[in-house]
Amino acid sequence: MKRKILFIFITIICLILPTFSHAETTDPALKIAFIRDGFVWVKINNKEEKITKVKGVYSEQPQWSFDGSYLMYQKEIPTGPTTSYPTRSEIWVYNMKTKKEQKIIYDGENPKWSPTKNIIAFLDSGVLNVSDFNNFYNIALGVDDYSWIPNGKGFIASSAASLNPDGWTNPVLYKITLPNDLKQITSTTNNVKQFFVVPKTLTKGNTSIPSINASNFQFSPNQKWISFIVNPTASWSMDSDMLCIISSDGKVFEVQDEIILHLDNPKWAQTKNILGYIAGGGRLVFGYKNKKMKVTEMPAFTSTNLTPPHFAELAFTWVDDSAIVVSRVKESEWSNDEKKRPKPSLNVINLSTHKQTKITNPPTGKGDYYPIYSKSSHKITWFRKGELDVIGNVWIANVNGSNTKLLLKNVSSYSIYER
Repeated sequence: MKRKILFIFITIICLILPTFSHAETTDPALKIAFIRDGFVWVKINNKEEKITKVKGVYSEQPQWSFDGSYLMYQKEIPTGPTTSYPTRSEIWVYNMKTKKEQKIIYDGENPKWSPTKNIIAFLDSGVLNVSDFNNFYNIALGVDDYSWIPNGKGFIASSAASLNPDGWTNPVLYKITLPNDLKQITSTTNNVKQFFVVPKTLTKGNTSIPSINASNFQFSPNQKWISFIVNPTASWSMDSDMLCIISSDGKVFEVQDEIILHLDNPKWAQTKNILGYIAGGGRLVFGYKNKKMKVTEMPAFTSTNLTPPHFAELAFTWVDDSAIVVSRVKESEWSNDEKKRPKPSLNVINLSTHKQTKITNPPTGKGDYYPIYSKSSHKITWFRKGELDVIGNVWIANVNGSNTKLLLKNVSSYSIYER
């Protein structure tokens, strides 16, 4: 009798277990922050927790501090119908240990954690500031964009070109150093050194653009090379921008390729000086075409196209120095009917063997967007959603596409803490 009961129990379990393959789950190694229903949440050790108490608008994904002890997020606040800007952006920090949040500044933009300390840099009307949560310090004026230097001891920053009666000036790159003690900062100019003057016009092939802004600075693994994007005027930048590479001493400068904004940013490989990016001009309303996954190895400046004919790429993530996962669609003309536009799936590319394998099959009407490789779990995460959907579900799988599971439901953005 006992054997019969045990057999029935095992049979029931076997029938139930397969239905768990699409249950909401995660890996204990993952530490995730995300936005859902106007609140900031975290998911740690398989447990979800809402950490903000008041509903708000969070336009950017949360950012983890370098050691994972703090979380930063921006909250958009309406300013009223009579102001020049419809919203202002409050910057908040949440202490993971004390479970308390703190407003850092009532109006700031483009905040970024130091890569080595729990301090934040942000912009306020062109002023670059640094905050240690208790005080903030003016670092430099006239800054258009910036990035921390990997050792956390300063920044690379840019000033935008300005329009004068005789035409546009040049964007200029600067290096800015920080003292060990922020209280020693007494000037917004003494620690600033001009690094490189971007030429007024950049040309690649048959395409030329005026240089107005320089942004999205990324350091190579050995810090000897810096990639950045040069943009023309606002509407023009929807169709054509230039990816540039400069040596850290400023002696070598190269216009690498034409790209567009609003796809995925260029990214360096994990340990090798290989830059990955999606090449090709023309906004997507001109068609899902001419968007190729390329890699460029430094210092040779040799580029390789990884996208097969009749396909286009929307986003990518490095898995390691020899593998990339892309969000890929079939090439097609633009259709005003969203249902007729192609939906992407994920493909893994082996740079050593050039083998390419499709690893996801989203259901009809859904696409797999924005892949992110997590070093903590050695897995791929991505958004599965409709093309125009702001809210989607986050899925997770092994790099080969196996063991696919639902990770987060109904979120607008997320970030994974990487140790």
